[in-house]
Amino acid sequence: MGERLLVPRMEEHAVSIFARMSTLAMQTGAINLGQGFPDTDGPLIMREAAMQAIAEGRGNQYPPPNGLPVLRQAIAEHQRRFYGLEVDPDLGVVVATGASEALQATLLALIDAGDEVVMFEPWFDVYAAGVSLAGGRRIGVPLSGPDLRPDLAALQARVTPSTRAILLNSPHNPSGVVFTREELQVIAEIAINNDCLVIADEAYEHLWFAGHPHIPIATLPGMFERTVTIGSGGKSFSFTGWKVGWASGPADLIRAVRVVRQHLSYVSGGPFQYAMAVGLGMDDTYFSEFRAGLQAQRDILVAGLADIGMRVIEPQGTYFVTTDVTPLGFPDGMTFCEALPEKAGVVAIPHQVFCDDPSVGAPYVRWAFCKQPAVLAQAIDRLQVMRPDGHVGPDGPDGH
Repeated sequence: MGERLLVPRMEEHAVSIFARMSTLAMQTGAINLGQGFPDTDGPLIMREAAMQAIAEGRGNQYPPPNGLPVLRQAIAEHQRRFYGLEVDPDLGVVVATGASEALQATLLALIDAGDEVVMFEPWFDVYAAGVSLAGGRRIGVPLSGPDLRPDLAALQARVTPSTRAILLNSPHNPSGVVFTREELQVIAEIAINNDCLVIADEAYEHLWFAGHPHIPIATLPGMFERTVTIGSGGKSFSFTGWKVGWASGPADLIRAVRVVRQHLSYVSGGPFQYAMAVGLGMDDTYFSEFRAGLQAQRDILVAGLADIGMRVIEPQGTYFVTTDVTPLGFPDGMTFCEALPEKAGVVAIPHQVFCDDPSVGAPYVRWAFCKQPAVLAQAIDRLQVMRPDGHVGPDGPDGH
């Protein structure tokens, strides 16, 4: 077969930082604040709905390839209820094996060889891999300034006649930034003026905090018809292992996504789709209490990391907090994260692996706070060894 196996465009994606750091966590017994998954289960009513569907034989065989009608209807009603968006449940929704598959199917459906996809960096690693799978070219635009806001002038400058799509993520992973209406309006104008599609990853749509509501870009004038919106049941209901996500939008764009998605996993877990439909129909109390609980966990970790001596960028959404670790004496986030499991028994993720220009993310580290308060407190206790007043740097003593 010769020497070449993996196609060259995928070589850079061979190693996942999440797999690498999770392996380190297991090897060292470290607390994993790197990977974004909750350590408690979601609503009981949804677990019971999944078990009932299994017991009654509903969804145990292949569901419809575009998703169960009851879930597609629930997604459409969710978009109307929360955002005033009118989505056709029969033609404008497709259910996928997680938001990641919905995103990859969208990229494979809409991006051709040589097409440019502009995205803010740091970006989630799946974006880069998806653009490569499609044969496109990713164009990074840095989040800038001390609070990591979108650089809209740089976005305008990097959109060219070859730009097919803007890949937008708000609430933003890994920074925790929620884009403002004013920022979204500028992005929308750029998309419209340059006839670009927008792929809006809104997996964290219900994970926003006081004063920073999530605004779907599809709600802005002229944007619904050019936007595919990605949603995640795993993130909204703390069932990441169920892997149920979806894409919604205008019928012509979703028709294209459906063509590709049916040739990926074909269908996704039927009983879990019934449960997700139940979850999307829960009253507003669930969503507000969900946010309040996460905000309390955020505040625990934010206060602890700041006390240790890091510069903290308080997240407006998601379940990640970003810190600048250079005040601790480390040259960059990668060096810090590689040392952290052995020194302090904690795992985090460096931003620089999510940037084409590593200097953009070099000072920053992402921490997940979707953990029980006792776990967060234990992690903060372990991290005390990294305090600069304790003279612990890259070559300091073991901290646990």
